Amino acid sequence: MALLPVSDALGRLLGGAAPITRIETIGLHEAMGRILAEDIKAKLTHPAFDNSAMDGYAGRHQDFETIGTELAVIGESAAGRGFPGHVGAGQVVRIFTGAPVPSGADTVLIQEDAETLADSRIRTTFAPGKGRHIRPKGQDFTFGDVVLRAGDLLDAGRLTVAAGMNYPELPVFIRPKVAILATGDELLPPGSVPGPDQIIASNTYGVAAIARDNGAEVIDLGIVRDDKAAIAAAVAQAQAAGADVLVTLGGASVGDHDLVQSTLVESGMKLDFWQIAMRPGKPLMVGTLDGMIVLGLPGNPVSSLVCALLFLEPLLRHIGSLPARDRNAKAKTTTALPANDKRQDYVRARLTRDSDGMLRAETFLRQDSSMMQVFAQSDCLIIRPPHAPAADVGATCDVMILRQPAA
Repeated sequence: MALLPVSDALGRLLGGAAPITRIETIGLHEAMGRILAEDIKAKLTHPAFDNSAMDGYAGRHQDFETIGTELAVIGESAAGRGFPGHVGAGQVVRIFTGAPVPSGADTVLIQEDAETLADSRIRTTFAPGKGRHIRPKGQDFTFGDVVLRAGDLLDAGRLTVAAGMNYPELPVFIRPKVAILATGDELLPPGSVPGPDQIIASNTYGVAAIARDNGAEVIDLGIVRDDKAAIAAAVAQAQAAGADVLVTLGGASVGDHDLVQSTLVESGMKLDFWQIAMRPGKPLMVGTLDGMIVLGLPGNPVSSLVCALLFLEPLLRHIGSLPARDRNAKAKTTTALPANDKRQDYVRARLTRDSDGMLRAETFLRQDSSMMQVFAQSDCLIIRPPHAPAADVGATCDVMILRQPAA
C-alpha cells in the first residue's frame, strides 16, 4: 500500500466521520465547554421592569430641569423592595442600583448631583437628560427571544445568559467516547518495577489528555498483551461501552508481533488506509468497525502524540461539533534545515518571540521518536513538506503550535 499524504489521510478520516447527534440534558455547572444542541428561547423578559442603573433619586424630568430645585424625598426603592407609591410633582424617591423605578418617575438624578437638606429634602446640582440612568424593561431580551443557538459553544457568557433566561439545565450534544487500548508484552503501568525486557507504558496518558482537551470522554481499556484473543476481548469491551472512537497504541504494523490490525480485520473492521507519508508516525491506521472509528497510532511515544494531534484532535472536534482548533503559525528558523525526503516531517523545536512579535524556532539536535523529554520541552513542530529544499538560518517555515512561548 502506497504511503498516503497527510492532507489526504486527514480528509478521508474526517470525510467518513459524522458529527454526533445524540443529546443529553445537563445542569449549568456541568455545561462549560459543551455544545448546545437546540435553540434556546428566553423564558422571561430581562430586565423584567424599568430599574435604576445608579444610586440616586428617581423623579420627574421636569422637576430636574432647573438646577437648585428643592424636592421632597417621599420614600425608598431598593433591589427586591420597590417603592409602592406614586411620584408626583416636587417629589423624588431615594433609589438604589437595580431597584424598580417607581410609578410617575422617568429619570434618575445620581446621588453625587444632589445636595442633602434637612426634613427629607434634596437640592439638585445638575440637570440630567430625560430617562437618564434608567434601564428599560426588556433592554436585554424579552420573552420568546432566541438568545442562544444550536451549535453554540457554552462558555461563561453564554452560561450566564442561560441562567438569566431561567434555564437550570441545557440540552447538549453527547461528548464523543474514546476508548484507548495499549498493546504489548513489554508494557507495564506507571509505578511498576520493570524487568530487563519491559518498559513503562506512557502513551495512554498523553493521548487521553489530548482526547479530554478536545471534549471527549475517555475509556481506558488498559494494557493488553500481544494475544489475539485478549485484543479481540478489549475491542469488544470498547464496543459494549459505546465508544465512538477506538484508539489503539502500538501493534498496528504487520510484523510477527504486531497483531492489532489483523485482529481488528478478523473482528470485522473495514480498513480504510494504513501508512502515512509522515515522520514520525508512518504506521498510522484508520478503519471502521460497526460504526466505531478505529484509529491505530504508532507505539513510539512521540509518534503517538504527533499523530494524536494531527488526526485524533481534529476528528474529535469534528464529531463533537467543536470549532476547529488552529495551531498553524509562521516562524523563522534559528538553525539550518536539511532537504527533506518523500515524507512530511514534523521537527520538534523550541519557540521564542522577537521584540517585533516574530516567532523563532530552534530545533532540537536529536529527533528520535522515542524521546519523550524532547517532545515535552517542545513548543512547536516545524512542518517540512515532502521534498522541501534545504533551508538556511532565518528562513520562514510553517509550524504547528504546541504551546505559546513565554512573553
